[in-house]
Amino acid sequence: MRLPALFTATVAAFTLSVGALSAQQQEMTPEERARFMEEMERQYQEDMARERPIEALNSVWIEELTWMEVRDLLREGKTTAIIPTGGVEPNGPWVATGKHNYVLQSACDMLARELGDALCAPIVKLVPEGDIDPPTGHMRYPGTISVRPETFQAVLTDVAGSLRAHGFTDIVFIGDSGGNQRHQAMVAERLNAEWDDARAHHVEEFYNYSDVEAYMENELGVDQPVDDGLHDNFYITSIMMVTDPTVVRYDQRVAAGETLINGVDIQPKERAIEVGRQLLEFRIDRTAAAIRAAREENR
Repeated sequence: MRLPALFTATVAAFTLSVGALSAQQQEMTPEERARFMEEMERQYQEDMARERPIEALNSVWIEELTWMEVRDLLREGKTTAIIPTGGVEPNGPWVATGKHNYVLQSACDMLARELGDALCAPIVKLVPEGDIDPPTGHMRYPGTISVRPETFQAVLTDVAGSLRAHGFTDIVFIGDSGGNQRHQAMVAERLNAEWDDARAHHVEEFYNYSDVEAYMENELGVDQPVDDGLHDNFYITSIMMVTDPTVVRYDQRVAAGETLINGVDIQPKERAIEVGRQLLEFRIDRTAAAIRAAREENR
C-alpha cells in the first residue's frame, strides 16, 4: 500500500528536521552522510510523485489542507498566497478582542475564491499593539496582546519565505488594522529587493474603511448618525456577524437592550448580516482588482 511508505518517508523527514540530523550525522563518515542524504532525497522525490489517495477538501486555507492538496493546487496554477494580518485589541464592551481576525476569516476566504488562483496562509493574529512594559496604546487594556515591530516583520518575512520556497510566486499582504500597513509595506519592499523568482505585494486597498463607510451610506442607505467613541462601528460589526454573530455578543445585546452602535440597530440579525456580506463583497472586489493589477504590472 502507498500509505505506509508515505508515512515512513514523512516520519523520517520529520525526525531529520527536529534534531536527529545533527546528532546522527556527527557520527557518520562523509560517505555515510552522503548516502543518508541521497536516501532522504529519494524518499522525498517518491512522495512528491505520489498521487493523492482521497478527494481534496474544498478549502482555500493552507492550514486546512493536506500537504498533497497544497502540492496539487500549486500544480494547477494556484500560485498566489495571501497573508492576512489582524490583531488582538480592545473594541468596546461588546466586540471580541480578535475583531480583525474574525473579519479576515470571511474576507480572505472570499478574496481567494474571487481570484480563483490563490490560497490563504493562516491569519497572523498577533501584531504590534503598543509597548508592553510599560504598556502603551491598546496594551493598557486587558486582553490585548502585542508583539514588537521587529517580531512582526520577522514573522511576515519568514511566512512569505516559506510560501515562496514551496512555489508560490505572488505573496500578498493584506491587513485589517491600520497599524499593520507600514510594516507590511516595509517587508514587501525588502523582499522584492532580495527575490528574483517571486514578488511580494502590500495591497493597501484592502484597508479601505473610509470607502467602505461611504459605500454603506451612499449605496446601502445605512448612515451612522452618532459616534459612540467605542473603537467599534456598524460596518465592522456587520462584517464580523457574517463570520459569527456571537463575536459581537448579539444575543446578549438583544437581551440587554444594547443593540445600537453609532445610532444603528444591529437588529434584525439577518439584515445586519446581509449588510455585512455586501460590504465584504465591496472590499473584495476592490482588493481583487488591485491584486490583479499588481501581478500584471510585475509580469
